[in-house]
Amino acid sequence: MTTPTSAVSAQREPELLGQTVVVIGGSAGIGLETARRACTEGATVILTGRNPKRLKQAALELGAQHTAAFDANDPASLQSFFQSLPTAIDHVMVTAGAPHYGPLLEMPTEEARRGLTEHLLLAIEVARAAAGKVRPPGSLVFMGGTGARRPRAGLGIASAATVAFPTLIASLALELAPIRVNLIAAGFVDTPLSASLLGGDLDRRRDELRATLPIRRVVGPADVAALAVHIMSNTALTGATYDIDGGQQLAS
Repeated sequence: MTTPTSAVSAQREPELLGQTVVVIGGSAGIGLETARRACTEGATVILTGRNPKRLKQAALELGAQHTAAFDANDPASLQSFFQSLPTAIDHVMVTAGAPHYGPLLEMPTEEARRGLTEHLLLAIEVARAAAGKVRPPGSLVFMGGTGARRPRAGLGIASAATVAFPTLIASLALELAPIRVNLIAAGFVDTPLSASLLGGDLDRRRDELRATLPIRRVVGPADVAALAVHIMSNTALTGATYDIDGGQQLAS
């Protein structure tokens, strides 16, 4: 006897359908790729960045709802941006900023101060400015790194900030609850920022990573974007740090 069967289509609903995602630092690299991924998952995106021309191009490419050009490290501009948003939002992704490298004793005092505090203060100011705009169980997602966890000459400032960041994120998660706060800690990611930092050594670094990483390839912006969107959509995640480095810490 044959039992009739019927084919059932299991089409997945987009993970961010009907939600609004703000990407601070969204005109290139990881920020732009996260905005792209959010769009494919049904979100409306709002992009910010410092370069108006690059920001406009990114917005045209993605069909972004709104853009704003400003320096995210200026608290007044950051506060003004969030206050200007006409409606509530669901998620904020922050990729702005770059690490500060150099010998501790040779680095000018002001640069050392910026290196120690820039990312940490940016996280606090974003949390302060976004708190009244994000709908629970929405989230704030920040970018950090894994490469400076082990102290080495020339990485003292970056190492100190890297170690402090997860603790700050966990504290913000408690203070902002039920809004969620998480940190993505990336190793080397093949972005324009990486290219600008490495210059002529970029290809050598890519080849080295392809040969030594357990995944046998270089981590790209799309890998980080996929993780960011998952963190946004999974409402059980808060106060945590998520490493994405292709096994770089295991191979080092």
